[in-house]
Amino acid sequence: PSPKASLINPEIYKYPKSSRVTSTTTSRRSHHHSRRQTGKRIMAASFLAFHHSTPVSLRPHSKLPSTAIGNPSRPHPFPSRAPPPPRLVVSCSSSSSSSVDPKSPAAALSKHRRPADENIREEACRQQNSANHHHGFSARYVPFSPSPADPGEEEHYSLDEIVYRSRSGGLLDVRHDVAALRKLDGEHWKALFDSRVGRTTWPYGSGVWSKKEWVLPGIDPDHIVSLFEGNSNLFWAERFGRDFVHGMNDLWVKQCGISHTGSFKDLGMTVLVSQVNRLIRLGRPIVGVGCASTGDTSAALSAYCAAAGIPAFVFLPADRISIAQLVQPIANGAFVLSLDTDFDGCMRLIREITSELPIYLANSLNSLRLEGQKTAAIEILQQFDWEVPDWVIVPGGNLGNIYAFYKGFEMCRELGLVDRIPRLVCAQAANANPLYRHYRSGWDEFKPVTASTTFASAIQIGDPVSIDRAVFALQSSNGLVEEATEEELMDAMAKADLTGMFACPHTGVALSALIKLRESGVIGKTDRTVVVSTAHGLKFTQSKVAYHSTDIADMACRYANPPLNVKADYGSVMDVLKDVLKNKISPVKNSA
Repeated sequence: PSPKASLINPEIYKYPKSSRVTSTTTSRRSHHHSRRQTGKRIMAASFLAFHHSTPVSLRPHSKLPSTAIGNPSRPHPFPSRAPPPPRLVVSCSSSSSSSVDPKSPAAALSKHRRPADENIREEACRQQNSANHHHGFSARYVPFSPSPADPGEEEHYSLDEIVYRSRSGGLLDVRHDVAALRKLDGEHWKALFDSRVGRTTWPYGSGVWSKKEWVLPGIDPDHIVSLFEGNSNLFWAERFGRDFVHGMNDLWVKQCGISHTGSFKDLGMTVLVSQVNRLIRLGRPIVGVGCASTGDTSAALSAYCAAAGIPAFVFLPADRISIAQLVQPIANGAFVLSLDTDFDGCMRLIREITSELPIYLANSLNSLRLEGQKTAAIEILQQFDWEVPDWVIVPGGNLGNIYAFYKGFEMCRELGLVDRIPRLVCAQAANANPLYRHYRSGWDEFKPVTASTTFASAIQIGDPVSIDRAVFALQSSNGLVEEATEEELMDAMAKADLTGMFACPHTGVALSALIKLRESGVIGKTDRTVVVSTAHGLKFTQSKVAYHSTDIADMACRYANPPLNVKADYGSVMDVLKDVLKNKISPVKNSA
């Protein structure tokens, strides 16, 4: 079924005409030929020299003294960049010879370039086949357990098996051979991961696959389906912390929504679809991949399946996701079913369908996705130069992501990259808060709820699949759970936007939780805190339009910023601007 025609407004794009070569252009070529040839040699040599030089680390390093920033009056928590690498000085003569010294670094790099008819995927396969060492890294499925599994346990499964639950019906977890990983110390892993940042070498240019040994160590590079996801920005929210969180000066936002499909779900979907691609290559009976979704999962699944040429089947709750979220799977060619139920109903149906048909289940019940999502935690540590933040706040709906962050941090601690893990906070919308209620009851018996409508639609889930994982992660990290009402989350989102962000409602939930914990004194003024932004605000523009139009029932919309209707003449415009400047009227009410 397709969406209503009125929901999608076709746009006409005008493409520039192709440039034509004229006789004048031809004559100019002759005139400037000698200078251009020299320029080409300079550019080519400089390019080789630049790529041979030590790569610039994209992660922050140790803090700069305040005087180094140019403002000695206040401390500045923004980590400094690494010093620039030494540059190779290239001298080019005006002669026609373009030869490069065979002993130079540029010549060495040129020698090891891949053949012209070989792409980066084929290059990776060739290099893997020619490697003369193998550390024996491996991973397998085991039943999820709050305590470390007995090494001699009987129940385990190969990652090449199609299995979603244990024999007892419980969740599965991907467990790595930690003993093999420990053969290399923490400093080795830090150096290895850092060396891959910002590269295009397949598949390590991805923020997920740069940690391949910790994700799917045995997968062939040719089976990996990647859109170079991850490596997302860690944004210093200086003004938001100062103006809205009682002067916090070490507040950061991990912008996982700055990704291929606009949400953190890309991090997990690259792993799942890569493994499905491998299974299909191995001849497993899989005709496609399916998921139930509140919008972001379906967008990620559809994009990665489209990249791999694998059919995608998407179950969506009718009229409960944004237009942008609906358009994404449609545009990527997925088979979209709009169902008259909520997410929990869609989830029940997809589980029944995938148990009968050869459609691979892609929801977070499948633990493969969490292997990709955990790399965001490792990235945070990298970006802090392997220093551990005090708090990490994650919005929670189906609750797989809070466990993924715990798993990433704990794996770094276990393998010696860091000596502790941060305290985790799971933030829920008050209209869909089963984990919050469970936490407030002292972790008494868990009771699902019927989720009410919330602007944070992607976490509008009343019976989360990963409840046991989330409880384990929070208890193991001495974590907390907080909630946000609809007005609180929308106000927090609007305040974030006023400081330069363009936040989604789910990030508003996490920011609202931060404000509450700061006001209660749980989080200190100088605590290094990371708020995880899970999606891009452009996917939820409808909620922003409603807020700034003050068109939401029973909501004051205190930070609304509607446009002013002014006559299109000089006098009217000047009168308005003079009034604003004279009275120092803020365009936004109560923004201070």
